Amino acid sequence: MDIQITATKSEGAERRLRVAVPPARVADARAKAVSRVAKQARIPGFRPGKAPAAMIRKQYASVIDQEAVELLLREAFEAVVTQEKLELVTQPHAHDVQFGDDQGLSFELRCEVRPEIVLARTEGFSVMRPADAVTDEQVQEQLDRLRDQRGSWAPVEGKASEGDMVTVLLATADEDGTMPEGREYRLVMGAGQAIPGIEELVMTLEPGATVEQPVSWPADFPDAAQAGQTKAVRATLTEVKRKALPALDDAFAREMGDFESLAAFTAVVRDDLTAAAVREADAAARTQLLDEVINANPFDIPPSWVQQMLRAYAEAYRIPEAELVKFGDEFRGMAERQVRRDLVIETLATREGLTATEQDLDEKVAELATARGQEPGAVYASLQKAGRLRELERSLTEERVFSWLLGRNTIVQG
Repeated sequence: MDIQITATKSEGAERRLRVAVPPARVADARAKAVSRVAKQARIPGFRPGKAPAAMIRKQYASVIDQEAVELLLREAFEAVVTQEKLELVTQPHAHDVQFGDDQGLSFELRCEVRPEIVLARTEGFSVMRPADAVTDEQVQEQLDRLRDQRGSWAPVEGKASEGDMVTVLLATADEDGTMPEGREYRLVMGAGQAIPGIEELVMTLEPGATVEQPVSWPADFPDAAQAGQTKAVRATLTEVKRKALPALDDAFAREMGDFESLAAFTAVVRDDLTAAAVREADAAARTQLLDEVINANPFDIPPSWVQQMLRAYAEAYRIPEAELVKFGDEFRGMAERQVRRDLVIETLATREGLTATEQDLDEKVAELATARGQEPGAVYASLQKAGRLRELERSLTEERVFSWLLGRNTIVQG
C-alpha cells in the first residue's frame, strides 16, 4: 500500500506513527464503497445496482465515506505493521483522523510493541539462600498451633482475660451524643479484633454487667476521621468463654491421623516444616537471582501488560471497584516486577531451548499419577478439564530456567 509513515513518538514500548494515505488511494477506496453501496441501495425508478454512481454518492455520502475510511484504516494498519515490523501486544488505535477529497487520509497510529530483551548478562551473580534448618522451637510452635485448632471453648465465671472469647453488646455515641442500640460482637481479647480501649473496657466487666464511659480511638486508626477521637462507649458483657486445649500426647496424635504415637506425629510435622522451609529458601534464592538479572539488563515493558497483571491481582484479592485506583497505585511496582520476571523466564526459555517438552509434561503427569495412585491418563484428563495443563507446563519451564541460572551463578548458603 502506498502510504507515508512518520514516527511521532517512540518511548519505551509505546509507538506513535503519523500515517498518510494519498488522495488517489482514497479515491479508489471511495469507488469500491460506491460499488458496494449501490448493490444494496433502493432508489425509486432503478433496479438494485443500476442507479447512477453520482446519485449514489449524493444520497449515501456519509455511508460511503464511513466504509471508505474503515477500509483504508484496516489496510493501512496492516501495511504499517508489515513495513515497520511491529510486534504488537495491543490492538492499535487511530487518533486525529483527517479525511477529505483533496487531502487524502491521515491519522496517528498508537500502539504498544513487544520489548526487545537482550539479557546480555546472566552470569556472575552471587545471591544468598536463606537457611532451611527447622528448630525444635519451630516444631513445638506448630504442634501448639495444631492443639489450638483442636481446642474447645467453654463458659467461665468472672472477668475476661487475654485470650478469652467474649460475647458483648457494644454501642458508640453518635455525634449529637445519642447512644444507639448495641450490636452483638464475639471478640477474642488480645487478638486485635477491637481497639485497645474497648478491650480494656470489656475486661473490667463481670458477665451481665454494663458500663458506659469515654474511649479514645488510636491515633493510627485506619479511618482517619475517627483517629484520635474520644467517644462514649456502652458495653454489656453477656458471656465469657475460655479455650481448653487437648493434651499433647499419643491420643492427640491418633486424632490427627494414622499415627501410633506422639513421636511419630512429631516426626511428620518436622518433615513437613523442613520441606516448606526448603521450598521457601529455594524461592527466595530464585527471586534474588531473577532480580539481579533484571537489574543488570534493563528493558521497557508495555503499560498494558502491567494493567493486566494489576487486574489479575485485584480479581484474586477481590478488590472492590471503588478501591481499584488506590490498589493500583500501591501494587503497580509489584506488578511491573512480576511482568519483568515473566519476560526474563520466557526469553531465557526460548533463547536457551529450555521450554518444557511434551515428554517433560508426560513424565510429570506420570509422577503425579503415581503419587495419587491413579492412571496417568486419568490425571491428564483431570488436569486438562481443570485448565491446568498450561500451568503445569509453565512451571516445568520455570524449573528448567532456574536450574540453568543456578548452574551459572553462585548461591551462598545462609
